Amino acid sequence: MNHRCCLTALGVYTPEHILSNNDLCALVDTSDEWITSRTGIRFRRKMADTETTSDMAVAAARQALERASLQVSDITHIIVGTCTPEKLCPSVASLTAGKLGAGHCMAFDFNAACSGYLYGLSICRGLLLAEPQARILLICAEAMSRRMNWSDRSTCVLFGDGAAACVLSADANAPLAVLRDVLCAGDGSLGRLITFGGGTEHVRNVGDPIGEDYFLQMQGREVFKHAVRRMADICQEALSRNGLSIDDVDVLVPHQANMRIIEAVGDRLHIAPEKVFTNVADYGNTSAASVPLALDDALGKGAILPGQRVLCTSFGAGLTWSAALMEF
Repeated sequence: MNHRCCLTALGVYTPEHILSNNDLCALVDTSDEWITSRTGIRFRRKMADTETTSDMAVAAARQALERASLQVSDITHIIVGTCTPEKLCPSVASLTAGKLGAGHCMAFDFNAACSGYLYGLSICRGLLLAEPQARILLICAEAMSRRMNWSDRSTCVLFGDGAAACVLSADANAPLAVLRDVLCAGDGSLGRLITFGGGTEHVRNVGDPIGEDYFLQMQGREVFKHAVRRMADICQEALSRNGLSIDDVDVLVPHQANMRIIEAVGDRLHIAPEKVFTNVADYGNTSAASVPLALDDALGKGAILPGQRVLCTSFGAGLTWSAALMEF
């Protein structure tokens, strides 16, 4: 049986509207200097009022299919990682499949928050082991602006909207990249540190007001400590079990949470700063879409070249964290 998990193509979508730090100053008590010095973020994308999570997913999927020279009829599975679905039911994957005209393919969502892409790679690797003939469309799409409390400057300045998609198969015929290993972990006892509401925890009736718990709430200092330690540790674990050291890594693509976290992870791993790819300044934290958006950006800028080994890592609500080794 073919155990390969190959990335054939990436596709991305970010909304047209750019929300700058100066724009946020009109919404909340903050400044460009305050945001930039603490997060490294200067801009983020904000979806139009008429856009939905599945609209972004469809746009990213179409670009991935075009780059892979595939039709949607070639796809056997559509899997979406998101913590900001437009509805609890039907899933974003089902809505996306319908908009793409995907027919009777398997479609479902999963939620690993900001770890969504790497968790998704693990899911897809397992599916390809069971079904080597499968062609999977893995999409990460996040409408973070819909869950921001715009009066909370500790969170609303951090996040942006966007989507990324990739085609995965066991076919080793000229892949963009090969997934060599992926590790995923989590600690549910710390779930209180990052939360969204809006589920079935509370009984609600028609006309009830929306409370602050509906929007993203985060204990930033605690999240910072866990994020840095967990991402660095799982990267070391991934390298160790593959007989590699950090010197064998050509490019580190971390979750684009904020620059302080990225720099702290790099320091803990003892990797040269020039090997760490970031685009958080332009997009902010796009949750599950963060790592694949960064991969696509790095490829477009020539920061990742054929033959290079790339280490990705992410951390998110749950708590969840992960690492993946890829060869381009």
